[in-house]
Amino acid sequence: MTILRLILADQLSHSLASLQDCDLDNDWVLIAEVREEASYVKHHKKKIAFLFSAMRHFAEELKSQGHNLHYTLYNDEDNQGSLFGEVERVCKQKNIDKVVLTYPGEYRVLTDMQSWQKKLKIPVEIRQDDRFLSSLDEFSTWANERKQLRMEFFYREMRKKWHFLMDGDKPVGDKWNFDSSNRKALPKGMSPPQPSKFEPDAITQDVLALVAENFSEHFGELENFHFAATRDQALVVLNEFVAQRLIHFGDYQDAMVQGEPWMYHSHIGFYLNCGLLTPKEVIEQAENAYRNGDAPLNAVEGFIRQVLGWREYVRGLYWLKMPDYKSENFLEATRSLPKFYWDANTKMNCLHQCVKETSENAYAHHIQRLMVLGNFALLAGLHPDEVNEWFLIVYADAYEWVELPNVSGMILFADGGLLASKPYAASGSYINKMSNYCKGCHYKVKEKNGPQACPFNYLYWDFLDRNQEKLGKNPRLGMPYRTLSKMSDEKRQAIQSDGQIFFKALENNEEV
Repeated sequence: MTILRLILADQLSHSLASLQDCDLDNDWVLIAEVREEASYVKHHKKKIAFLFSAMRHFAEELKSQGHNLHYTLYNDEDNQGSLFGEVERVCKQKNIDKVVLTYPGEYRVLTDMQSWQKKLKIPVEIRQDDRFLSSLDEFSTWANERKQLRMEFFYREMRKKWHFLMDGDKPVGDKWNFDSSNRKALPKGMSPPQPSKFEPDAITQDVLALVAENFSEHFGELENFHFAATRDQALVVLNEFVAQRLIHFGDYQDAMVQGEPWMYHSHIGFYLNCGLLTPKEVIEQAENAYRNGDAPLNAVEGFIRQVLGWREYVRGLYWLKMPDYKSENFLEATRSLPKFYWDANTKMNCLHQCVKETSENAYAHHIQRLMVLGNFALLAGLHPDEVNEWFLIVYADAYEWVELPNVSGMILFADGGLLASKPYAASGSYINKMSNYCKGCHYKVKEKNGPQACPFNYLYWDFLDRNQEKLGKNPRLGMPYRTLSKMSDEKRQAIQSDGQIFFKALENNEEV
């Protein structure tokens, strides 16, 4: 029997389920750069370049291991332009008897794959992706036993299951969560180390030329490409994070500094989400740093919570609730995405900096995404479809399974509280506390109303006011709603007026 084993762009792992039991003498491996996947949304140029380069390097590794490999280049004359088209073509060419796949990262791809067996008239086996630390069945069982699907409780179960940061049956330090220790602004004069950078080799240079020629209309800059493209390079990124930045990751994981897009974050989301690194090895290395006295507990626990908690949780939630989850819009948000999300032309310095750095790097750390870019989208009532598409386009680590729950659930509260217990809404004071953005801003963060006031200030209260029917009984919003109820009519009218003026300027494509 001859089996075709398809490897997707986010499945670049030698331990992948569909590569197991591969017969090197008879089976074929297919990796394909196809137009459908590169352009179903206009992905950031660096995202496409990163994935194509990583795919080509992974293919070279498979060939060196003796695999029969069919690699479809983007500009091959016979490229069918879709995953199914390439699978069908190779099945005919190689007289394939069976196709073996690993669960994809997007519902639309899985739906397509489930039709292949009928179309191809040969067996198509879709295997569970066991690179994750929680199976989909395991998450479903956990979810079915609970009325509220809070990540914190799932995270604790995962800690117990895998015995990460545990002393017997208790968490190390007698606490599950050290998040309260991880909210410090970066002190003046403290400079984070530079991220790991790699000079593009010949393969990557070819990909960069391809992307420049074929994706010139896509968002983002292609210059200064320095991502890892192989597993060995991804391991360097992990090692350098643990050695250089993990020690301060906890304290400053929420801090934002103009001109410092990388901060003390790990920058391994690129490599975890495409398969060059595995979550288990990443967590083990971080825990070893704590056990060896090389990193404090608040940093290591906070990092492990992101990988073992959030990453596994949002994947489970995505597959549990799709496809309905994608259409959720609890707050009935309808406003279109402002133009400045693409060109960074805004007088709000925090948003200008975050969009600019996203364009340059195909990256922004999680607080920039949540509390600046996402916070504005929430306060302004931007439509979930447009916000989700933007986040999927612009970040090199974005795949729908991880992007959609974070955006619709955590950022936009579009699922009505399934993921988060309250909307992550904040005024300008939060951004001022956690960053130095406000010092260089056209607006004044201390002013609450009027043309010079920080728009986040009045938009925050306008958001609460216009959504009071849906959010007013949320117990975690009791304090701000009590404050709102005590405001004078004149104050509330000023908030509404400032909001209307601001939104009118947005609709007229004026610079705000």
